[in-house]
Amino acid sequence: MKKNAFTVIHIDEDILAVNKAAGLLVAADRWDTEAARLDLLIEQALPQLAPHCEKLYAVHRIDKDTSGVLLYALNADAHRALNTAFQERQIKKTYRLLIHGAVSEQHFTVDQPLRADGDALHRTVVDKRRGKEAVTHFTVLETFRRFSLLEAQPVTGRTHQIRVHLAASGYPIVCDSLYGSGKPVLLSEIKQRWHGDIYTEQPLIQRLALHAYQVEGTHPRFGTPFSFTAPYAKDFKSTVHQLQKL
Repeated sequence: MKKNAFTVIHIDEDILAVNKAAGLLVAADRWDTEAARLDLLIEQALPQLAPHCEKLYAVHRIDKDTSGVLLYALNADAHRALNTAFQERQIKKTYRLLIHGAVSEQHFTVDQPLRADGDALHRTVVDKRRGKEAVTHFTVLETFRRFSLLEAQPVTGRTHQIRVHLAASGYPIVCDSLYGSGKPVLLSEIKQRWHGDIYTEQPLIQRLALHAYQVEGTHPRFGTPFSFTAPYAKDFKSTVHQLQKL
């Protein structure tokens, strides 16, 4: 198993919530066939995690380079119930992310229709004529010298929705190589009195600075509310910590 590929947040006879590491696909992808897959790694661990479950059922996805909480069903009944809940927008998903720049308002909403695989790079694009409805609510949590920490709550679930909505608004997510510059964050470039070695310096973060922070909904068997929160990944946490110190 890939070291630190995931940690278990919650498991019972119906659902499994894990905290995914960045760099893992959650399922097969026609554009990236060689990358390690989280679903296969979890299936290898299922005999120890849930000996009596039927199999692993995916109910939603997050991007390969996004870290954070991912929810699975462990039987067909839970799968049907959770799929319905996602389709009817009864599951609330919350993300944390870093952007370049500062936003003037604390709360804002982006309502831009999106079309997947819309250009030669297979990116999702804003398309007001042929795009599908896409709405994301944003809250500014902290503003730093050159960056901001935001919380995002997507109402819809389009491919790369948060990334595209922010890039289209002029605030690309840090280290987004598809919709932004992809440039890593170096402490030497953001700290005024930095005394390290530029030849051995390691980036604070060099992958998409997007973290699936929380998933909330109703348990498919008991009808009770659940809320699963994923602690920040190490690189995301250390970057936020350094920015707070500047």
